[in-house]
Parts: sequence; C-alpha cells; structure tokens
Amino acid sequence: MDGKLWLELLGYVASVLVAVSLMMSRIVRLRVINLVGSLAFTLYGALIGAYPVAAVNGFIVVINLFYLWKMLRAREYFRILVIEPDSEYLRYFLAVHAGDVRRFLPGFAHAPERGEMTLFVLRDLVPAGLFIGEPRGDGCLWVRLDYVIPAYRDFKIGRYLYGERADFFRERGIHTIVSPAGTAGHAEYLRRMGFTRDESSGAEGVYRLRVG
Repeated sequence: MDGKLWLELLGYVASVLVAVSLMMSRIVRLRVINLVGSLAFTLYGALIGAYPVAAVNGFIVVINLFYLWKMLRAREYFRILVIEPDSEYLRYFLAVHAGDVRRFLPGFAHAPERGEMTLFVLRDLVPAGLFIGEPRGDGCLWVRLDYVIPAYRDFKIGRYLYGERADFFRERGIHTIVSPAGTAGHAEYLRRMGFTRDESSGAEGVYRLRVG
C-alpha cells in the first residue's frame, strides 16, 4: 500500500472516530474517542502539510486531555433516596425512560405493591439510578428493576449500591439479592456487580448476590 493511500486511510479513520464520539451518551467515553480521533487528525494534517488542521486538532487534543483529567479527579457524591412505590415523580421518570428500560428488561411493567423497596440513587443530586425490589420473607430481595440513565452508565452507581452501601440492605434484613437477567447485556452488568448465576434457573438466567 503506497503512502498516499495510507494518508487517505488515516483521514477516514480520524473522521469516523470523531463522528462516533459524538454519538456517545457517556461523557468519558465521548472524550476518549474524540481524543483519539483528534490525535489522528493532528497527525494527518501534519503529514499532508495542512498545518491549520493539525493546529486546531492539536488544540482539541489538549482540551480533551484537560477535561478527562478533571473528570478523573472529580469527587462525586452518591446518596440513596427512598421513595414511595406510587410516587408521582417515579411514574413520570419511568414514562420518560420507558423505551430504554425495555431494552434491558423487556418484560418490566410498573405495578407498585405494598412493602416494595423503591429508591433512587442520587449522583451529585441527579436521580441517575432507580432500584425497585420485592422483599421476600426468607431474607431475599428480588429485583424488579435496576436502571441507570444513559449518561451515568459507568458502573459507579452499581458499585456504590451493591458494594459501598451493602449495609443498606443488611439493615433491612436482606442477606441475598436475586435478579433476573432480561438480556445478555444486563447479565454482563450483574456479573460485573458480583452476582453469580443460579445454574438451576432457566435459559433467561437468574443471578444472586450475597450481602449478609
């Protein structure tokens, strides 16, 4: 492959990376992909002698590095906010995110019941995660919904809820959290949160996490 073709390929790759970055809902991922694309454009501009292109994209590289550094150093604040199962705000939240919820739990339908555990996980005061569970008399909590809005899907909310705040469940007599896996993607999330699959379950899969 000659040098000219390599340069054209580099330009196409840089363009695709920048375009893909703009489709990312997670800010950190957007910055990382845009950083790589800008680096490629900087190299491309320098190699073809288009120095304004190289200079502008070099500046974008610096901007991305600066904001990534700030994001990685920023201290975030999480808090559990228990709400009523029939909360008007809960109904509104679920209506807004209904399509996205069905991507992960196709069979989910909101039917609030007495004694249901319903809570938001606030991330810097933003209601970023929603958890709905049904306590059972045997100390098990069956998860009906564990949902995080797209901009905050970096697993921090799950680690906070199931890891740092496992005491929240223990204080309420919960020793095991049981969750069905609605999709393969949801099953992967559960495994990353420390859940293990119940091998006796059906094809869909049921996962368990010991918190007691």
